[in-house]
Amino acid sequence: MTTTPTTSFRRTALAALAGVALAGVSQLAAAATIGIMAPLSGPQAIVGQDQVDGFMLAVGQLGGKLGGQPATILKEDDQLKPEIGSQIVRKFIGKDKVDAIVGLSFSNVLMASLPRIAESGTVAIATNAGPSPLAGAGCKANVFSAAWQNDGAAEAMGKFAQDKGLKKVYLMAPNYQAGKDMMTGFKRYFKGQIVDEVYTQVNQPDYSAELAQLQSAKPDAVFVFYPGGMGVNFIKQMSQAGLMAKVPLYSVFTVDGTTLPGLHDAAVGSVSGAMWDAALDTPENRKFVADFERKYKRTPSEYAATAYDAANILNIALGKAKAGDAKALAVAVKAAGSEFKSVRGPFAFNNNNLPVQNYYAFETIKSGSSVVGKLVATPLTRQTDAYHAQCALK
Repeated sequence: MTTTPTTSFRRTALAALAGVALAGVSQLAAAATIGIMAPLSGPQAIVGQDQVDGFMLAVGQLGGKLGGQPATILKEDDQLKPEIGSQIVRKFIGKDKVDAIVGLSFSNVLMASLPRIAESGTVAIATNAGPSPLAGAGCKANVFSAAWQNDGAAEAMGKFAQDKGLKKVYLMAPNYQAGKDMMTGFKRYFKGQIVDEVYTQVNQPDYSAELAQLQSAKPDAVFVFYPGGMGVNFIKQMSQAGLMAKVPLYSVFTVDGTTLPGLHDAAVGSVSGAMWDAALDTPENRKFVADFERKYKRTPSEYAATAYDAANILNIALGKAKAGDAKALAVAVKAAGSEFKSVRGPFAFNNNNLPVQNYYAFETIKSGSSVVGKLVATPLTRQTDAYHAQCALK
């Protein structure tokens, strides 16, 4: 576990700090320090890297500043391990004195770090997690998700399947909090028969046994949640088994910018539920996608989009609440959720600090030699999660 000051922005921030050092301590206090924690090694590394790259793209567009203040960005790899994530959070808060923590990885890592974050009052913005306990009675005034409540995209796929008139659906996910949340979300809107609900090990590489069971069940469709490398392995093996042509594949966080380069034709025909895709045709999204592709030479994922939005939220919030005042910053972040222009379309923070936003359905299609998403439906508009009424925040 090492602290890695991030590329040119670190240098920019240090230069800016050196410049203001001669002007006195009061101006030094106006600099902002942000800690980014994400999985940057292992099968989910691309999910973490997209969050870092999306955040840094926005900071770069803002001239290395957030809220007009020089910004120092600290980056850490949680390895998708809750115990490592907790250590990093303690360092960010106790040693680095960060003004905000961004990323926070997967739901299991976020939940392990949550007590320390809540106790400290430090603002935290998750860019890849929205576990149900945090959305409900466990909501915190200083903890936000710029991503989603975990059920949301799955709810959209459940409604999409219901609207399509499917009768029997097979469910599969890794066995952890987000996997269970996704299946709960799908079942909330799909009223047909659940043929089976299968939970596999996190980071499981081989699905041959589960695919044999899926084939023998003969459902109308299979709905899965397998982010990152898990999704690449699952869909490739499903394609190699000849099941893509037999069992329609509905998914969330499985076919996206992080996995399409590895999946390519194997994912064609599948339908994904998400709050964002590169295919969304808005001015903010066109600029984001073009700038990301120009800088990083690849198509961004929803993880990059949420981190890009988080940086723009912090930019507005830090313009109103100076770094070092955590309580004021939390209030400003909540307000900024309704003030910034999201790349995903409508966005606001609900009372529980989780998003109110649209959820879309995208079909993976061939476009020349490329494989891209095509918007085919908006099953849920300005969706609020199912847990916010349990949150005591107003």
